[in-house]
Amino acid sequence: MEFTEKTLESQSIYDGKVVKVFKDIVELSTGKKTFREVVKHSGGVVILALKEDKILLVKQFRYPLKKVLFELPAGKLEAGEDPFEAAKRELEEETGYCANKWTDLGYVYTSPGYSDEKLYLYKAEDLKFTHCHPDEGEIIQAFEYSYDEVLKMIDNGEISDAKSLCALLKAKIKG
Repeated sequence: MEFTEKTLESQSIYDGKVVKVFKDIVELSTGKKTFREVVKHSGGVVILALKEDKILLVKQFRYPLKKVLFELPAGKLEAGEDPFEAAKRELEEETGYCANKWTDLGYVYTSPGYSDEKLYLYKAEDLKFTHCHPDEGEIIQAFEYSYDEVLKMIDNGEISDAKSLCALLKAKIKG
C-alpha cells in the first residue's frame, strides 16, 4: 500500500509571528478526500550545554502552560538562519556562555501529526562565560545540575518538555 497524500488546495487560516496555520484539502492514496490543519513553523534549536560535569538548564515561564519550566536552552530559527549559528546565538542569549566544542546530535520533528516544526539538537562543551542577554520579553534564569539531578528532575516531572528529553536521549545514545 502506498502512503501518500496529495495537496489539492491550501488555505491560510492564520499568519502570526511564530506560526502560520493552513487548512489543506488532500487526496489520500485511496482516492478519498479529507482535510489537514497544518502548523508551519520556522524550526528551532536545542542545546545540551555541559559545563564540566554539570548540565545547564534554563528556568522560564511558558505562557501556553501558565507555568514555569526547567528546559535545555533553546530557541526559534530566524528566517533563513543556519541552525548551527542559531544554536551558538541561543546558548549565549539564554545562558551567557559560548562553547568551543560542538556536536551535532541530529534533529527531531516536534509534532508531525499537525506541524512541520523541526528542531536541531546540539551538544555544547568547553564553555566560556561572556554575558547573558535574553530576547526582549523573555525572563530566563540559568542553573547548573549534575546528570543524576537532571534524571531525578525528569522522573519527578520537573523536566517535562519533549525537546529537552529528546536532546538528552540523543546525547546519551551518541555517547
